[in-house]
Amino acid sequence: MSGGWISQGDRSRWQQRAAGELAGILAAHPGIPVIAWTVTASGGALSGRVTAPAAVRRGLFGQWRLALGLEEATETPSAGGTAVYLHARGVRGGVAVSVTATVFDEEDDGR
Repeated sequence: MSGGWISQGDRSRWQQRAAGELAGILAAHPGIPVIAWTVTASGGALSGRVTAPAAVRRGLFGQWRLALGLEEATETPSAGGTAVYLHARGVRGGVAVSVTATVFDEEDDGR
């Protein structure tokens, strides 16, 4: 391969590597409630989305963030101010990993 082209084989290998990393993550953390995971088509990144009941989303997001060692986290308020978007990201085993959740102020434990 020359000229910087990305082949279907490259994308397939990236996805396989990401799927393997996800299998390792799930095996290492069987006690944490499951979240929705996506392996991206381009680049083979992992994206986790907390889909638990609204009242427990912030806590579950925090559990996964800590379990994955994702130190870079952001909280972005929505334009209307009722929802807060949580996002943490990092790299594990050469795979980009992110976790997201949407929480609501009135249902959040500490607010």
